[in-house]
Amino acid sequence: MKIAVSGKGGAGKSTVSAQLVRCFTLHKKPVFAVDADPDANLGLVLGLDPDKLDSLRPLVELQDVISAKNFGGGTLVDLNPDVDDVLENYTLQDGLLRFLKMGAIKQGGSACYCKENSFLNAVLTTMLLDRSEAVVLDMSAGIEHLTRGTARGIKMMLVVVEPTRAGVSTALAVDRLACDLEIEQVLFVGNKIRSDEDRAYLQASLPPERFAGMIAFSDQILERARLGQPLVSELGDLVPGLEKIYEQACRR
Repeated sequence: MKIAVSGKGGAGKSTVSAQLVRCFTLHKKPVFAVDADPDANLGLVLGLDPDKLDSLRPLVELQDVISAKNFGGGTLVDLNPDVDDVLENYTLQDGLLRFLKMGAIKQGGSACYCKENSFLNAVLTTMLLDRSEAVVLDMSAGIEHLTRGTARGIKMMLVVVEPTRAGVSTALAVDRLACDLEIEQVLFVGNKIRSDEDRAYLQASLPPERFAGMIAFSDQILERARLGQPLVSELGDLVPGLEKIYEQACRR
């Protein structure tokens, strides 16, 4: 199962991503956790070693590797370099979990094939289309890392939305971007729900039949985040509704 998670900054997408990742590992399934948000914090939310996270370079910064994958430098660009060794050598492994940072892509037109972007695209293509492991992508709201090609590997995009006007506006924008990329299925996840009014607001603002679930605000999650503790150590730590979302994703 290949899942992308997006939404407005602060909506809780890294928390949802981390909980989904731990669903896979706690069910004994190998998974790639990919931090594709320039404001990279998925590793900390997963409870990985901060020192190891600091030493893990974003893939986009591996200039020596990128150069070697592109005919050793020069002006030529390999649009489909072999990157299996990158997934083995430049990920942080914790049991069944492999974690990697993508780093920010370089801006350009849709036909821009700069070496860094081509390299990132090859890594995503390998994970999403060629590898058997599950993948959870913690995206920025703009989902810039995905191309029409890599989007073919995404089986589900979850758009995390909090019950605010700004949250709904971002969710609709992400939905349009995902539609442009022809992503197979895009579902919303209501997050930080404190009342029936919050739930009703989201269901009135977005197509109610496309909600994968609603997640209540959790003081426990907030306290663990403050203390820098892993959000999930066992299945009982999952916020209510999260395992249902995981099961729904795995059925597809």
